Amino acid sequence: MESPTEMPRLISFLSSLLQRVAESNDCQRPSPHLQKVSAFHGLTRPGISIQNYLERIFKYANCSPSCFVIAYVYLDRFVQKQPSMPINSFNVHRLLITSVMVAAKFMDDMYYNNAYYAKVGGISTAEMNFLEVDFLFGLGFQLNVTPNTFYSYCAYLQREMLMQPPLDSSESISMGRSPKLQLCYNEEEASHHQQQQQQQQQQQQLAV
Repeated sequence: MESPTEMPRLISFLSSLLQRVAESNDCQRPSPHLQKVSAFHGLTRPGISIQNYLERIFKYANCSPSCFVIAYVYLDRFVQKQPSMPINSFNVHRLLITSVMVAAKFMDDMYYNNAYYAKVGGISTAEMNFLEVDFLFGLGFQLNVTPNTFYSYCAYLQREMLMQPPLDSSESISMGRSPKLQLCYNEEEASHHQQQQQQQQQQQQLAV
């Protein structure tokens, strides 16, 4: 993910993935009482495409490449913790700029302030501040990403990029399998499994 050639592919793939997810959720149109309207929900669809928006963030945010993987982890956690707030065309842009900003603050030693990210995202500083707080509460402040989780998401993204190349604008979004953002990677189960393996190794060493 760190190589100069991999990042444009990752940005393109994430853009197409989020576009499929957003348009799929747009078509489903859940009942109003089942879908929560949040601070991320805009009154209209932004005029800029998801790909152009993410490329703009990549160009001007100057955060480490790892931040985009972490942002993806955060988005995955967010939609799992907030099932009544699915990603759609009305909230995906605000979720993107917020997740990348939070990831940069958590991961990088140096990062810009909220006012700068607000300019990159095309929103006001006051709105950026509010979205950050709302996003943190939506995540339950679970910002830590273990190395095991990070590499699992990296492996998943790399595998998906090889198996499912990003869609061109001329291709139909309805083609292919039903899009899902969730990796459904259970961090607690993975951690418990790792602990069990360590305990077994210790027991084997004691038995020798």
